[in-house]
Amino acid sequence: MRFERFLDESAERFASKMAIVAETARMTYGELQARSQQLAAVLSERGVRRGDRALVFMDNCPEAAVSILGILKAGGVFSVINSSTKASKLAYIIADCEPAAILTIGRLLPVVRNALSEAASDHAPFVLSTGLGAETATDRFGAFEERSLAPSQRVEHGGTADDLAMLVYTSGSTGRPKGVMMTHRNIDAASASIISYLENTPDDVIFNVLPLAFDYGLYQLLISVRLGATVVLEKSFAFPAAMFDVMRREKVTGLPLVPTMAAVLLQMRDLVPDFLPTLRYITNTAAALPVGHIDMLRRLFPGASLYSMYGLTECKRCTYLPPSELARRPDSVGIAIPGTEAFVVDGDGRVVAPNVTGELVIQGHHVMQGYWKDEAATARALRPGPNPDLPALYTGDLFRRDEAGFLYFVARRDDIIKTRGEKVAPKEVETVLHAHPAVVEAVVTGIFDGVLGQAVSAMVVSRDAAVTAKELIRHCQLNLEEFMVPKYLTLVESLPKTDTGKVSRKRAGELLESAR
Repeated sequence: MRFERFLDESAERFASKMAIVAETARMTYGELQARSQQLAAVLSERGVRRGDRALVFMDNCPEAAVSILGILKAGGVFSVINSSTKASKLAYIIADCEPAAILTIGRLLPVVRNALSEAASDHAPFVLSTGLGAETATDRFGAFEERSLAPSQRVEHGGTADDLAMLVYTSGSTGRPKGVMMTHRNIDAASASIISYLENTPDDVIFNVLPLAFDYGLYQLLISVRLGATVVLEKSFAFPAAMFDVMRREKVTGLPLVPTMAAVLLQMRDLVPDFLPTLRYITNTAAALPVGHIDMLRRLFPGASLYSMYGLTECKRCTYLPPSELARRPDSVGIAIPGTEAFVVDGDGRVVAPNVTGELVIQGHHVMQGYWKDEAATARALRPGPNPDLPALYTGDLFRRDEAGFLYFVARRDDIIKTRGEKVAPKEVETVLHAHPAVVEAVVTGIFDGVLGQAVSAMVVSRDAAVTAKELIRHCQLNLEEFMVPKYLTLVESLPKTDTGKVSRKRAGELLESAR
């Protein structure tokens, strides 16, 4: 089924129920349906046709949700762009996918104008922006609040579930983002699987501070719309105490987080167990949670189930660890999500024995269609897998599987550090660093060394100002083989992060390299 039909169903069942809660506005399902259909009519009248791309360049806000669903209702393909994106990167994306429209907010309109002037393309999309008055509107720049046909009138675009629904631009090894192509059927499969194991219902209230440009954040909206649940959209976790007030007021039941958010919680001294009494579950992805962080979350939220998960933009979600297994296997990312399969294979695509490291292959109907206009990258990622009946994604991630079938992340293939002729997985060193009671966050990477090839190097955030780099290196020497011990270790106030809140290993390496 095309995804926008889920909104039709939720609006019919829950017209007066709150769909979106945000600082700037609250929106019921009836209002979300009406506004998205109005936007679809505007887009259609301005020439958006089935399969046309449209960019959503906004913060987490109700207008972003209206934009995503309005584009789908017009038959288009949406792509949410992080609001911190600079004009040069936006120009590249515009030239790459040639959108028919860009939907933005007034604050970001100067970035859009600059990007359009820089884009290496003759393509000229029209722009709808909030806060654009009639006196400043032109044929090319219009107000997001434009109204067209009556809300009850649908746009008849003739699309099917096999049409592209979204492009998610993700960072590539070349430094240029790649557009991951997902159909309505892909989104249907991924969202149904996630809802299944999280046991989501229309009664859930999901708190989302993750950018909608990050597929983890985006799916909080999509899952809510599919079910008729409520999503609380926030722009930042910079003031967690204020966010907790919002969560208590809205009676939040679901909290998706990333390890950097858990690290913030770890440093807050005044939190008491069960201070969010309605919380039913917590999810984590982007990177594995250190065992100490898991223990802290279980103490703070004794009534909530904690799901450790693993995913990639190319298939949304790969694995989840059933909460019942968390105490026994805290360092595992679990098993394949419902309706999919996961294999660990060698270089020839053959399934390896338990506890042998190999490449993770994910198979299922949630696997992407490929990379936009990049056949070579698509051919490397999408190849026949062990199950010939399902699409297969070769993730490039190194994993092992234990005898019971549970999966463990080892490293990104590109992250492996080659030092003294040995191979070091950064996560193994990070796990040891996190075991030190003073360490809040740590990232390990390799930097060039004329003798070693690469030198194992670490950047660490400590909660104890008295702890020294030498002490942490000694801690590593007691717990790691000699070649795995960091040669360089730097204490910092915070780790470099990406726009989506992930720790940036690449940026950390650049900073460590420049500090030598």
